[in-house]
Amino acid sequence: MSPQELITRHQAGVWRYLRLLGCDNSTADDLTQETFLTILRRPPFNQYSDEATAAYLRRIARNLFISLKRRDKRMHLVAAIESLDAVWDRWIGAEEDGEEFISALNECLQGLTDRAQLALRMRFTDDAKRVEIGDKLGITEHGAKNLVQRAKQQLKECVQTKLT
Repeated sequence: MSPQELITRHQAGVWRYLRLLGCDNSTADDLTQETFLTILRRPPFNQYSDEATAAYLRRIARNLFISLKRRDKRMHLVAAIESLDAVWDRWIGAEEDGEEFISALNECLQGLTDRAQLALRMRFTDDAKRVEIGDKLGITEHGAKNLVQRAKQQLKECVQTKLT
């Protein structure tokens, strides 16, 4: 496999994995690039399978992430990396780049009511508090909490159905 083919096949998966670990977009971009540069600087890379290659690239990306956190003296997320790896393997799959999961999630999100979509976007995109969500939707703080919980559960069930 040529370097270009390697990057094309695995770049999105490495980037999404780094975002799962807690990188912002810019840091994920930088560490993804460093991951592939690490591979290309070494002796010829032997690809045994897509699954093995994806796992190897994630391990390099994880090590670069840990090194970055150590340099910044911010290690709070590093302890959770093993459990995040298990989440990745369970939801995305060992050799996948996450495209099927993202597609299923977007499709399931469209199936929610407009209020549920707005509540989720406010909570997870805008980092809004429950009281803010409630004010925007004309419901109580507890109503907002219940709406977000129900919407998350519906998304989870929908995505699980689509991926099985």
